[in-house]
Amino acid sequence: MLYLPSEFPQEPALCYLNHAAVGPWPRRTAQAVANFAQQNMFQGAENYPEWTKVERRLRERLARLINAPSPEDIALVKNTSEGLSIVSQGLDWRSGDKVVGLAGDFCSNEMVWQVLQAQGVRYSPVDALVEPDPEGALIAAIGSKTRLLAISTVHFATGYRFDMPRLADACRTKGVLLSVDAIQSLGALPFDLNEIRADFVTSGGHKWLLSPEGQGFMYCRPDLRDHLTLHQFGWAMREAPYDFERETWMPASSARRFESGTPNMIGIHALDASLSLYEELGSEFVADRLAENLAYLESGLREIAGIDIVTPRDHKKRAGILTFRHADTNPAALHGALMRNRVICAARAGGIRLAPHYYTPQTVLEATLSKIRQSIQLI
Repeated sequence: MLYLPSEFPQEPALCYLNHAAVGPWPRRTAQAVANFAQQNMFQGAENYPEWTKVERRLRERLARLINAPSPEDIALVKNTSEGLSIVSQGLDWRSGDKVVGLAGDFCSNEMVWQVLQAQGVRYSPVDALVEPDPEGALIAAIGSKTRLLAISTVHFATGYRFDMPRLADACRTKGVLLSVDAIQSLGALPFDLNEIRADFVTSGGHKWLLSPEGQGFMYCRPDLRDHLTLHQFGWAMREAPYDFERETWMPASSARRFESGTPNMIGIHALDASLSLYEELGSEFVADRLAENLAYLESGLREIAGIDIVTPRDHKKRAGILTFRHADTNPAALHGALMRNRVICAARAGGIRLAPHYYTPQTVLEATLSKIRQSIQLI
């Protein structure tokens, strides 16, 4: 087993619990970026053929990450929003179609469907998280006019983890497409397309996958690729991308058709390096260690008077997020105090969102709990 502190040499006084926002890079990722920069400085693009090999390897890693049938099903996009927009703007909508979503989902997974109103498409967000059975509420909202269910695997604020196989099975039964924003679970939990039979999956790499911002991916079910109208065009999306002097062209038969221009090679090298660590450790190891860290934090928080845990207690209903509120403390004031005390976290759902990762040492969790107690007393 790898010695994790060698990959994550964070400053001892730092309590980094904000992986649901931006994850720190492993050492190997920082080194991959540094090596790429040095190569550019000294050699330019002399080794571009080698860079394309890293690009192909990244597609293979991403296909394994979600158990996609083939690397040909993976498009490299800038971020989750771009992937969602490709789906939103590509489907052949008809006036009267309906998209069912989650009320209070992350804004990027609402905006791309809201703008379809101009085409006569109705976006219907369901306030499912206030219901005893959130998945049941979403399924019940799927009617004869519903064309697509748009959902995040994990709610970004409360940390609620949806039963994705149940939602996917319901969509298949009802003949409805399923678009999944997976950024709050990939890198924290296993994802298997054989169990979660989604039509579209998109994610950035900068949260739980511990890679830089600006590099993500999109999966499109192979038989649906031709059904998404293209709105971005450039050399890289052609079937023969490097045949620059050919006057005629056609879109790539693979998911590369959704990539319009020059790839983010520095981001590709970085995400490839981060995924190499994830693959070495294994998704089950990562999920188990992260669950242990969440359980430790939760146990400590419940010992503090006045704290209410927003995130579900059932480990099957949560991923890497633990959100809490304190009855007598202003959440903005508490968040500010924690940040000043170098507990890197987020203010969400009227409380504080903590998001450790598998590598977070227990000493950091202990220090976090201590700083939370101190901050509550001082406010």
